[in-house]
Amino acid sequence: MINVGIDVHKKRCQACLKDEKGRLIEELNIPNTTEGAEQLASMLTTYGEAKIVLESTGNLWIRLYDTLNQHAPTFKVVLANPNKTRIIAEAKIKNDRMDARVLADLVRADLVAESYVPNHEIREQRALLRKRRSLVNDIVAVKNRIHNQLDKYDLQPHYSDVFGKQGREWLRNLQLPPIERTILDVNLKQLQSLEESVQAITVKIAQEAIDRADVKLLMGFTGIDYYSAMLLLSEMGPITRFPSAKKLVSYAGLAPGIRQSADHTVHGRITRDGNKYIRWILIEAAQNASRFDPKLRPFYLRVAARRGHQKAITAVARKMLVSIYHVLKRQETYHGQRDELLERKINRLQRTVDSSLQAE
Repeated sequence: MINVGIDVHKKRCQACLKDEKGRLIEELNIPNTTEGAEQLASMLTTYGEAKIVLESTGNLWIRLYDTLNQHAPTFKVVLANPNKTRIIAEAKIKNDRMDARVLADLVRADLVAESYVPNHEIREQRALLRKRRSLVNDIVAVKNRIHNQLDKYDLQPHYSDVFGKQGREWLRNLQLPPIERTILDVNLKQLQSLEESVQAITVKIAQEAIDRADVKLLMGFTGIDYYSAMLLLSEMGPITRFPSAKKLVSYAGLAPGIRQSADHTVHGRITRDGNKYIRWILIEAAQNASRFDPKLRPFYLRVAARRGHQKAITAVARKMLVSIYHVLKRQETYHGQRDELLERKINRLQRTVDSSLQAE
């Protein structure tokens, strides 16, 4: 059994091989390409069994991780959580070679804090759902630029929605200086292109969501539609990997920070160390649930009276995630579900899927 630590970078990877007693066998520097990954995997098979650890850095690890996993059943490949691999972050001497050596020692001693690695299907779902969020943010940015142009010339639209049908017609016919007119036309074209892209992705998400029972369970929550449900499910992965609701809350970064001193324990702001996508979508959902959910509205009002709106919203998001955990774990309906609201959500989902079939 050999122990392999690999420090992954954009163009190259530094690998360190050590035996079971921690003695250095070999050090390698390979290109972070498909060919480089194949060569490393082939070389490592000559040693038989191997425990291999990579440090997760963005998406740079994916190619190498998949190649090593596919190449030999005798490999145990783990992905180290960089936030918990403190020994590397705090090292006084830092370079790729030293990092790879430390990783090899950690995996040899079974001291690696592992990151969850979703399967290929979940990774693809995450990419699609995250792309939609990114495009929606781009739409907001373009709309803000258009609003800034209108403010610059003190132009006030006579429509409640300047980006509705009549509002856009008004924007297209605005008399502006030539350069400003060109900029506005570019912004309007960009806006239309982004909206078409969002619609295409939304249809794809709806098609994947329509037959999923777990999606419909989560749609029973006020503030959660099929997009929110799909995002939560892809970011969480199998609910069985969390031994408790507390672990899931911590994974999402919604657990309050704790400071202890002598006999005092102080609960502070949320840690924000976890999955930012789960945290974001639940905070969005909590804004709605705090107003309309029959179970969560009274809870929100109690917390808001003592601690203010934002902390109350965070508390609602945390409470929702605990309920989501139990709903998925037990495969049961959310106790605050409003059947008429769920029916409207499912009908909207069905219409989105049907519209794509008609377009074909």
